[in-house]
Formats: sequence, structure tokens, C-alpha cells
Amino acid sequence: MRRITAPDGVELAVSTYGDPGAPTLVCVHGYPDNASLWDDVVAELASDFHVVTYDVRGAGASDHPRGRASYRLERLEADFTAVLDAVSLGQPVHVLAHDWGSIQAWHFVTSAELRDRIASYVSISGPCLDHAGFFLRSRSLRALRQLLHSWYIFYFHVPGLAELGWRQGWGMKVFGRLERAAGGRRAGVDARSMADFVNGLELYRANVLPRLLRPARRTTSVPVMVVSPDGDAFVGTPMQTEVARWAPELTVRVVRGGHWMPRNDPGAVAELVREHTSRVAGWRV
Repeated sequence: MRRITAPDGVELAVSTYGDPGAPTLVCVHGYPDNASLWDDVVAELASDFHVVTYDVRGAGASDHPRGRASYRLERLEADFTAVLDAVSLGQPVHVLAHDWGSIQAWHFVTSAELRDRIASYVSISGPCLDHAGFFLRSRSLRALRQLLHSWYIFYFHVPGLAELGWRQGWGMKVFGRLERAAGGRRAGVDARSMADFVNGLELYRANVLPRLLRPARRTTSVPVMVVSPDGDAFVGTPMQTEVARWAPELTVRVVRGGHWMPRNDPGAVAELVREHTSRVAGWRV
């Protein structure tokens, strides 16, 4: 593991695997996970890629900055750029992301500063917040269903309540039931810290409402594969997949499984990455 410093001084814990001369694949985890989410996926892909994982600010071994502004998408974009500067050897990278990592990576691939540095993107269980804002404005039955799926976001916005729930333990019990309902195996007892649960709340509070209420028309020419598990209890398929007007180079895969696909089915994740990268980059692994 190495430490990379972001422009605002936050230090990020970054790990690399495989041959540095191979195509680079950067993996971005979500909430309330850290980079250990990718361990089994890394084992599948390190022979084909130069795999890079990092703890998002506020999670794992990276710094835990204070203040809501520290968790805005613009800061997360600067973090990702710092990681690329350190590991990509000047070449465009492939990106694999899950949950809040996917929300971040959608911001990256629709950024004028970054889109030319990303060769392809595989998104699992996470939308672009701006695209979601337009989707929810449609007032369709599907939008209503997504709002019901997203009840926890409103809970996370109640000042102090979610923090109390995590620290008192009853939030953990509810989360544990949800994770079991999502199918597959749960994270190990040491895979997440209390800081991962508490600090990551600021991701929601700094970004969700501003983006949903005032969405921007963010587009990308990066080839995107959206992977939507059909048993995802948090993110419905329509909001993830109906994005062709924003990402015309779009491939959609609806697969069997629950929300934590990288942990529950790493082999399937690896095959999807190989499929997408080989097609868009013109090389086979």
C-alpha cells in the first residue's frame, strides 16, 4: 500500500496489483465499504490488468477529513485525478465501480477534465446523481418505486440520527438484515470500521439533494457498461439503465444477484470487465 496526497492535503491509501505494464483498471468502492470490497475481484483480474484500488476519503486507511464540503463530488474527482497521476503512466484507464463508487465514477466520466483519461467504465448498482434527478422528475410509477427503494437516503439526512444508530448498534442490526436480504455472504467482521459507516454519511449529505433538485445535463462519450443485479434492494434497474441519451456508447447487463455483487459473485464481475474492456479497447484478455 502507498499513500497519495490529494490537492487539499487528504492522504489516500492506494494499493496496486499485477503487471504495471498491463492495462490499468481502477476500482472505486461504495458505502459503507472500503477497498477490501474488491479483494476477490482483484484475485480474478490481477493476471490480466494492472489493478488499482483505493480507500475513498473517509473510509479505510485513507484520511477522514471533517466537514461536509470535504465530501463533495468535486473533491472526490480531485482524489481520483491524483490517483491517476500516480498510477496510470499517462495512459487512459479502465474503471470499475460499485454503489457510491459508481456515483463518483459517473461524475468522472462526464467530467470534461477526465473523460479523455478513461478508456471504459463498468458501473454496478450506482447511478449518476444528475441522471437520477431527471429520472425522478418523470413522475412515473418506476420513479415512485425507486423513491421507495431509496428510503434510507432520507434517514441518512436526519442530523445525528444515523450516526446514533451506527454507534448504538441498532443501525447495524437493521443494516445486517438488509445485507442478508440482498443475498450472498456478508462482509467479514473486520471489513468495515465505525468510521466507514459514520464518515460516509457525508457523501449523501454533501451531494444527493443538490444534484437531485438541480440536475445538470452530464454526458459522456466513454463506453459504459451498466450492470444491474435483478435483486438489488437499493437501486432499481430503470434508473440505472435508461441512460442512453447521456451515454450513447452504452451496454446494459441485467444479471441475477443482489446489491453486493463484487463480494458475492467476483467471478461474474471479472467476466463482465473482460467482456467490456476487450470489446471497447480492441484487445483480448
